[in-house]
Amino acid sequence: MNRADIIRKIATFPLKSAALAEDILSGGFRSVFKGNGIEFDEVRRYEPGDDVRSIDRNVSARFGTPYIKLYREDHELCVCIIIDCSASMFAGGSARQSRYEQAVLAAALIAFSAERSGQRLCGLFFDNEPRVVFKPQRGRAHTMAMLSAALAARPADSGTSLAAAIKCANNILKRRSLVVLISDFLSVEWERDFGALCSKHDCIAIRIKDPIEENFPSAGLIPIMDAETSASVLAASNSLSWRLSWQDWHKERRQLWAAICKAQGAAEVEISTDEDTALSLQRFFRSRRFR
Repeated sequence: MNRADIIRKIATFPLKSAALAEDILSGGFRSVFKGNGIEFDEVRRYEPGDDVRSIDRNVSARFGTPYIKLYREDHELCVCIIIDCSASMFAGGSARQSRYEQAVLAAALIAFSAERSGQRLCGLFFDNEPRVVFKPQRGRAHTMAMLSAALAARPADSGTSLAAAIKCANNILKRRSLVVLISDFLSVEWERDFGALCSKHDCIAIRIKDPIEENFPSAGLIPIMDAETSASVLAASNSLSWRLSWQDWHKERRQLWAAICKAQGAAEVEISTDEDTALSLQRFFRSRRFR
């Protein structure tokens, strides 16, 4: 898929974003404060059934009877989109579009949905370190600037560091946010930083995959090159055992990713490069909303 095709697809997303915006922000956003906002409002006397963890010990001691803290619900939400623009995302596969192109389409739909709901939007693009950062703002001009930068992004260096990108996002986001991390998750040692991010924000991990991960073609000896290291091997694709090993490796990687997301309390969704981006996201957010 060329740049013109991607732009034509993105041009239709403002029309498709209405339903998705409602699904993302009406029911899909889980407050990390379990229903309490982060801004203190007032105190009142403790009543049976109140959460004892909300008791204000200082005020209770002063008046000799239990008082609890009340918080004002904060409805303002920042949507932060983190996009992996490392070399592996641009590597060729079996579909018409690359993993990165699918990632940009997913980011565009979420960005327009956030804009339609009047939420602040921020973005971060990374490879082996954070490369481009858009701080939280509202408005169509900000959305289009972010998407233009996403379309122009290319890997500046080899390697992928999810940990560095996650740390950067943690530094940018000062208030509770909906964080959408879009990547192929070909990285290591990012679990601890991801856990810290999930403890403060509502996180969604979108893994972009290619059909070739599950169905490698049988076509004799095929040269395969690692986009990150440029190391290459000849794959004996006619060998059933080789193809099964290939599938097992990708299956194990997927299971590890899903286990990490589950352990840290993040929602996870996979989108294949041959799937319709809008339909995949609508199904995910709608199921999450009604769940």
